[in-house]
Amino acid sequence: MRYLLRIVELALLLLLVAVTVQNSHSVEFKLFFGQSWSAPFIVFLLLFFVVGAVVGLLATFSFYLKTRRELSQLKKELRNRPPAGKVVNDPSDAIAD
Repeated sequence: MRYLLRIVELALLLLLVAVTVQNSHSVEFKLFFGQSWSAPFIVFLLLFFVVGAVVGLLATFSFYLKTRRELSQLKKELRNRPPAGKVVNDPSDAIAD
């Protein structure tokens, strides 16, 4: 299985190198007020991919922090909760009630 994964990784690498070689021509990215930036097309593709990945990670990170804060609050409420009167040792006892 490990060898199969390495073969797939090598095939993807060769595919990406082939795309890079085919898209090595220079393109001009026009900005505001007559400014422009000229670079190979693959540089722009990589740049926009990285920016999109960072934006996605930041969005996920904010959701992670919100969920973590809520979990810690629920744990604190559970610790401060008074003990229950009946302790269920067997899960089937809870269903029978």
